[in-house]
Amino acid sequence: MKQIAIAAVALTLGLCVPAGADEVNISRDVASVTVTTTGGAKVTISRVQDTDAMIKGDFARIARPCPGFCIQPISPAEGVTTIGELEVLAALQNPDIMVIDSRVRPDWETGTIPGSVSIPYTEMVDRLGELGCEVDFEGFECDPAAVTEVVLFCNGPWCGQSPTAIRRMIDAGYPADKINYYRWGMQGWRMLGLTVAGGS
Repeated sequence: MKQIAIAAVALTLGLCVPAGADEVNISRDVASVTVTTTGGAKVTISRVQDTDAMIKGDFARIARPCPGFCIQPISPAEGVTTIGELEVLAALQNPDIMVIDSRVRPDWETGTIPGSVSIPYTEMVDRLGELGCEVDFEGFECDPAAVTEVVLFCNGPWCGQSPTAIRRMIDAGYPADKINYYRWGMQGWRMLGLTVAGGS
């Protein structure tokens, strides 16, 4: 249900540029999407048009030692919705949804999804007030009607930062049905040649 609502936002906002001369579109009918960053700047997200482009650097690595880089489950917790790139793009266009890069600062500095907000997983529970929770004597009170719907991502299916943040949020009282998990994270985003903000 949540995925359908998020996808519908993209269509009703009309912030997608119809496919045209570009060969590498986001979807059959969408060439690019314009999002607004927290600073108010407009950023256009599209795919790299060089059909010979290849993913490079750390995100091209396919073998990393586990523990540390173990494959994460499709859903990090009961009630959380796992989404893909099109739903992330729709969420970025919806002012009522916050897309959160839950990676630690050194990872964030390598580049992020335009329009996302950096809240490292190590700080997530201390910053629930930014998501609509109220401080109380034992931590936070997270009224489902008052909290922000969120999308969390990290480095990819082998990264435990966003799953850890999600489980900590739920343990602190954040409603699981207000949380979406973009499991493919930056690895999937880069693999598809989508626009990256910052980093190298």
